[in-house]
Amino acid sequence: MDKLIQYRELIKQVLTEYDSLSRKSPEQHSETCLVFDENNDHYLWLTVDWQGSKRLKYTHVHIRIKNEKIYIEEDWTEEGIATELIRLGVNNSEIVLAFQPPDVRKFTEFATA
Repeated sequence: MDKLIQYRELIKQVLTEYDSLSRKSPEQHSETCLVFDENNDHYLWLTVDWQGSKRLKYTHVHIRIKNEKIYIEEDWTEEGIATELIRLGVNNSEIVLAFQPPDVRKFTEFATA
């Protein structure tokens, strides 16, 4: 399978699993949304809600595919999306922890860019 197609499928699988688990929580009262933009290779898991008249939006995970690597732009999961992707067979050298400053990435076990 083409690497790009495989990455897209794995990312969608992981985010769908997280969203499904979140929806099963009895304490879940907010609406969660999955956004899969394959044309631009952006993948998001969001929560939208209201607190009185104030609109709340939270980005739990934002992933994009760039330069044939998986860039994790934002990740507020407990285990970490990178851990899930590695568990599914993605090499850590193909994952960029983009939420880390570029000068810090060299100290991680992941790709720098």
